[in-house]
Amino acid sequence: MATTDAATGAHSPGSGAPTVAEIRARGPLRGRLIFFGPAIVAAIAYVDPGNFATNFSAGAHFGYLLLWVIVAANLLAMLIQSLSAKLGLATGRNLPEMCRDRFPRPVSRGMWVQAEIVAIATDLAEVIGGAIALNLLFGIPLFTGGVITGIVAFALLALQSRGFRPFERAVAGLFAVILLGFLSTVVRIDIVGADAVAGLVPRFDGTDSVLLATGIIGATVMPHVVYLHSALTQTRIRADTAADRRFLLRRQQTDVAVGMGLAGLVNAAMLVIAATLFFGSDVPDTDTLDGVYDGLGRVLDQPAAFAFAIALLASGFASSGVGTYAGQVVMQGFIRRQIPLLLRRALTLAPALVVLGIGIDPTRALVLSQVVLSFGIPFALVPLILLTRRRDIMAELVNHRLTTAVAGLAAVVIIGLNGFLVWQTVTGV
Repeated sequence: MATTDAATGAHSPGSGAPTVAEIRARGPLRGRLIFFGPAIVAAIAYVDPGNFATNFSAGAHFGYLLLWVIVAANLLAMLIQSLSAKLGLATGRNLPEMCRDRFPRPVSRGMWVQAEIVAIATDLAEVIGGAIALNLLFGIPLFTGGVITGIVAFALLALQSRGFRPFERAVAGLFAVILLGFLSTVVRIDIVGADAVAGLVPRFDGTDSVLLATGIIGATVMPHVVYLHSALTQTRIRADTAADRRFLLRRQQTDVAVGMGLAGLVNAAMLVIAATLFFGSDVPDTDTLDGVYDGLGRVLDQPAAFAFAIALLASGFASSGVGTYAGQVVMQGFIRRQIPLLLRRALTLAPALVVLGIGIDPTRALVLSQVVLSFGIPFALVPLILLTRRRDIMAELVNHRLTTAVAGLAAVVIIGLNGFLVWQTVTGV
């Protein structure tokens, strides 16, 4: 239960959480490790199955040209997730709870409805990605693969009953599988260093490259992890003084830098692999996950294709679990209600199984799910910036004016690009 600091108006976690002094007493190594975890969980959204197709397509069609876009997208992710983590630290409450408390009831209820739709769209993409991976690796039918992915996600969430650490460790383990899967391929290919460096210079090559860059940046910030990150930090450690809260903020900023930095490394590795192996070649269907798998087997070897499929499977499992966790946070925060975990898992899983069962093209379904997610961006991003700029809410952790200005500009860019992506997808222009 969160309590209120009478001196500052800020909230802090209840008495069950360890204090900063207790954490420091554990020693330099153990004391630091406890801060790592929330950003790794959030980072899973940045290496979900939707990112696989987008990044490989960018490298296959334009070589290293759009590498700078991935770097820019990663910097935006660091900023937004840092604000979300800070909100949880400063208030002891998560973003949905703050929206419920600070906005009119009809507004918060409307935000809850759209957030639930976003949760369903999120699960659609993650379950489809896991199902495709199981099909590639073991020939399991897509529908059955979707069911298996849902069950594994449920098992991940069940770890929460043993505390936040087991869940975070399991997600971090799956993240490590994704990272190692791509790094094991990167070290085996001949990267053109000069071209890779040139790819860090902002530029485009025609309308198609602009559209693809829009897709990369526009799908960067996932609304469900903006909600979730604040929940992951809200009751982790109790801060009794302003100095404690500043100390926790510095530690969480390090966590965000590491988590988002690793996610950026994974995304860059995807593009670099595609640019090195597929750009300028006659490998077909590199816009689909199946096509990338087949292409890696043809151009490099089967172990590279296997590493890709294993990474995709880990991504599907982890991101599905994280997405369902975010759905719990959304419902409890916005309307103070909980439903049994098994029921929530079934409700969010059902649309994905319908898609897989009736034979809709899974890659197309992935793209459409990203369009739905795009509509949820303003409802998470704008309230986050509005809340973190207020001293009466954030106390000494309030945004610096420059931070608010940069975050506001980033929000305009992300929302604008998402809107353009939706328009382009709907109209086919």
